[in-house]
Amino acid sequence: MSVRDPGYDPRTSSPRSGAHPLDGPAPAPGSAEARAGFGAKGPGRGRRGPGRPIAAGAAAVIVVALVAIGFSGGLHFGSASSPGGSPSASQAAGLGGGSPLASDGATASVSPSGDSSPGTSASPPAIIADVAFAPVTSFRTGRTGTSAADVSGMPSGASPFASLVLVKADATVELAALGVSASALGSHLVTVASADALMTTLAKHQTWLGFLRADQIGPGVRALAWGSASLFGETRVASLAAWPLHAQLPVAAGNVAYDPAAAWTLYAAGDLGLDRGAALAIKNHGNDPNYLYDGGTVKITGHCKHCSQFGWDLPYTQRTGHAGAVRSLIEGADFAIANMEEVAVKNFTFHSHGTVFTGNPAYLAGVRDAGFDWVSMANNHVGDFGPAGVLQSMNYLTQYGLLHGGAGANTAAAHKPSIVTIKGVKVALLSYDTIAPVYNATSTKAGSARMTNAYLKRDIAAARKAGAQVVIVWPHWGVEYTAGPTATQRTLAHDAIDAGADLVIGNHPHWAQAMEVYKGHPIWYALGNFTFDQTWSEPTMEGISLEFTFSGSRLVQVWLHPHLVLDWAQPNFMDPAGSGRVVLDQIFKASKNLPW
Repeated sequence: MSVRDPGYDPRTSSPRSGAHPLDGPAPAPGSAEARAGFGAKGPGRGRRGPGRPIAAGAAAVIVVALVAIGFSGGLHFGSASSPGGSPSASQAAGLGGGSPLASDGATASVSPSGDSSPGTSASPPAIIADVAFAPVTSFRTGRTGTSAADVSGMPSGASPFASLVLVKADATVELAALGVSASALGSHLVTVASADALMTTLAKHQTWLGFLRADQIGPGVRALAWGSASLFGETRVASLAAWPLHAQLPVAAGNVAYDPAAAWTLYAAGDLGLDRGAALAIKNHGNDPNYLYDGGTVKITGHCKHCSQFGWDLPYTQRTGHAGAVRSLIEGADFAIANMEEVAVKNFTFHSHGTVFTGNPAYLAGVRDAGFDWVSMANNHVGDFGPAGVLQSMNYLTQYGLLHGGAGANTAAAHKPSIVTIKGVKVALLSYDTIAPVYNATSTKAGSARMTNAYLKRDIAAARKAGAQVVIVWPHWGVEYTAGPTATQRTLAHDAIDAGADLVIGNHPHWAQAMEVYKGHPIWYALGNFTFDQTWSEPTMEGISLEFTFSGSRLVQVWLHPHLVLDWAQPNFMDPAGSGRVVLDQIFKASKNLPW
């Protein structure tokens, strides 16, 4: 694997595509002026602070209304609006399980800039307005930023991008705003008929760069920073006025522009630990549970062949600074979620080995202070201390200000969705375990929620009835130490979406697993370990976390953050264009035969 940039910092973006400077402090994510309502994590919500108040309903689920995804020529989430700012036909129809469904049949009509084929518009433009537009590239890229030099450098080969693709109707004005001419770009300039076509084109050409209106950008592309400014994510600009790229373009009457000040973010991580190596790491660092979340950045410098006790290769690593980068992304999100792999109980016992876990409840302070808001209890270790341990762990999580789901005093409680409101959007989370049915709740016994098609239909319907605008399903499933999903995983994921879920995020295999898009909805089969201690092989030391940006109930971006676990249980981010590429490639290779 290549080591592209030892100075990578996920909290900042550099004018250099895919690279970040080492010197200088990183800006604090999630600035207060860019947040409002529930989404703002207040001063008391950061490190060692008390939990902030959460607007929650009687249930405990998180619902997020996602823009749906098609898969024509790759992962393709449709745009918010077609050229001219009007909704696409599929969105106007309101298709897709409670979420606006983007067109998945868009065909890129690619032509050199000299082609005279007209752009398309759903309705005549009403006015000429100041419109923000932004750089985008393939979803699979490891790049995070770009610059004017990347655009002007294409003809000479000085750019990391081979071609520039624009929506034809907007091309002339956008080129003028970028300060480059069509004649200077020559054959490196390509135009397409629509925003959907542009996103499909980028899925097929991973070295191309495009530009789209801000309100046309969907999660099927990777929006890039322009210079030091980002339009999406936790470190986005506070307002459109602070964004550097604008053009005078026609917009339809009633068009609603994307507003970064009104957007909100969701952070999702994999398996959290409290016992075994996680407890050991905490004890070795002043008994401070915050240590697990103080990770920065790391690069892989080589490999030790067959060096683990199980014969696996292990990476040689070098920390590259940016201590606290992991914590910054978690607490900078408006809502953060993860899988609590182990129970916290009063009479806990430290386990130096084995696969039975009981955690010190005091270590939950580290989870809370890192910025997590909700954890799933539905997994194959929830019953390691018996039904009493389930109830104790639930009580301790509540005491430490952490919402939780997927377990309860009985079947009804384990399956009960809870609703939270994030910036006016009702978001619901439902979590399930498929690995340890012996730990499933019954009518008289505390335990986890069981995942079946019948339960999915019932529980998702209940969440919708309670006002959920989008539903996230969070399963514990699959086969450990594999990158591809089983047939059962895929069937249950499809069942969840058919029942009305918008998004599925799984865990349990302890590896980062494949992605899939089913009927326009994304599935992440597993995120891998986060603060869980399996440092005996490289794949179990690695994982991803997800940073989502929503505009209202619409998903507009999702960014994958690869990481490596050091010192037993401390995740540290890797540059997605450098050392982290190995994690992304594992996911994309495992996804090769899946529809997306």
